[in-house]
Amino acid sequence: MNEQKRTTHYSNFPESYWLSTPIPHFPTLTEDIQTEIGIIGGGIVGIMTAYLLAKARKQVTLIEANELLSGVTGHTTAKISAQHGLIYDELIRIFGADAAQLYYEANNEGRELIKETAQNLKIECELETKDAVVFATSDKYVKQIEKEARAYERLGIDGVLAYGQVDELPFPVEATITMRGQAQFHPVQFLASVLEEIEHLGGRIYENSRALELSKDDTIVHIENGAQLACDKVVVATHYPFNDFNGLYFSKLAISRSYALAAKVDAPIPQAMYLSAESPSRSLRSIPNVDGEEWLLIGGDDHDTGKSRTPTQAHYNNLEAFGRTWFGLQEVPYHWSAQDMSTLDKVPYIGQMTTSSSDIFVATGFNKWGMAMGALSAQLLSDLILEKPNPYADLFGPTRSKLKVKDVQQFMKKNTSVAKDLVATKTQRPQMTPDELNFDEGGLVLVNGKKAGGYRDVDGQLHLVNTTCTHLGCGLRWNNAERSWDCACHGSRFSYTGDVIDGPAVKPLERLEEELQD
Repeated sequence: MNEQKRTTHYSNFPESYWLSTPIPHFPTLTEDIQTEIGIIGGGIVGIMTAYLLAKARKQVTLIEANELLSGVTGHTTAKISAQHGLIYDELIRIFGADAAQLYYEANNEGRELIKETAQNLKIECELETKDAVVFATSDKYVKQIEKEARAYERLGIDGVLAYGQVDELPFPVEATITMRGQAQFHPVQFLASVLEEIEHLGGRIYENSRALELSKDDTIVHIENGAQLACDKVVVATHYPFNDFNGLYFSKLAISRSYALAAKVDAPIPQAMYLSAESPSRSLRSIPNVDGEEWLLIGGDDHDTGKSRTPTQAHYNNLEAFGRTWFGLQEVPYHWSAQDMSTLDKVPYIGQMTTSSSDIFVATGFNKWGMAMGALSAQLLSDLILEKPNPYADLFGPTRSKLKVKDVQQFMKKNTSVAKDLVATKTQRPQMTPDELNFDEGGLVLVNGKKAGGYRDVDGQLHLVNTTCTHLGCGLRWNNAERSWDCACHGSRFSYTGDVIDGPAVKPLERLEEELQD
């Protein structure tokens, strides 16, 4: 399809539509305290785990490195679905039908937990039941959809295979696979209310309290400002585990970025939740805007973090061009991006973090589907901590034994790629000096004969940082859409001032402004 290309630059910084809603704020942890359960990470996994354990009358303390909900949960497409692209045929081939069935049921349980919680707490969060649909526009992916349909039939999934045009989609479609009875919602409205309930139940919540260290031999969380949180048990819900050396998680997770627009359009808005089978990916869903008009969420155009083949701004432009071509896009009030992680076998790691750390738990690697799976993670982690049986513990267990052949291949491919990325990024050479940077422009620059990362903001102030990642020393690449420094090795991201945006890094970049003046 020929999409109308837009070449204009988004001069405003990305802003998520979900984060335009009010969020309660909490203090910073500044003193040493003790708790039964320490939960690190203020997204859907951390908040829902804290809620379930507080309901069980456990003493919980939830800490977040930045502001609550400012991470991936606040930058999602907010589909609560067990349809994760074309995955069930692959799961049957890798794990067998029984495990694939459990995966499906687990996601259903996560979705129902969100619905049940919204109902019990009387939360208004735009929660709607929707069908989820994967569509194919080429013969190659029609065959993939047919394989997925056979997997649905084998697993008893409530779905339907159809051929030909879809009435509410304006572009040509060859085939679709529909999973009925899924859902979408406003994640921040939902979780902001859950945060208030955690406090009501006696839980303690702190933000702007970055965890720096957690030894696998104890359960004391060391905070960036020197405070300590002593716990009986710890849940690491930081998306990418901040203590990733425990269990070598940095070698087992692949990191990618994807993009989204909240758009005003003049064409009818599809009412199901759609996802393309082909690449570049396209994700569609409606947004019931508070002003009474409906917007269209257009997502996709994903790539490995730090490895975009074009300037990252182009991904927003690609989505906008798609919207203009097919939906008469008129305006983009919000645009944002998200960081996602997948495991070697595409099944999340949820449970005891390592075989030797019985009091440390983790949830990560949701493969872009963190809403239903995030809620399920909270239920599974809570059951493990409360020593209750859970039917999904073995399937998602992070210490699951025996890497399959494909897992070994993925492991080797990923870590060979990391080695190449390390060399490639460290040998990048600056092409300009700081004086050559325009307003709102960044890149590698040469400062007193040394390489640095430079950005000149909209007010003309120059910001210089050391572009060596503080995680494992890889070089960083400039992301012109987010105005950030991104690591291609393990996905750490830093603001143009050097502050950590995404882990696994926990320490900021060295600032170099003073060197320029020497």
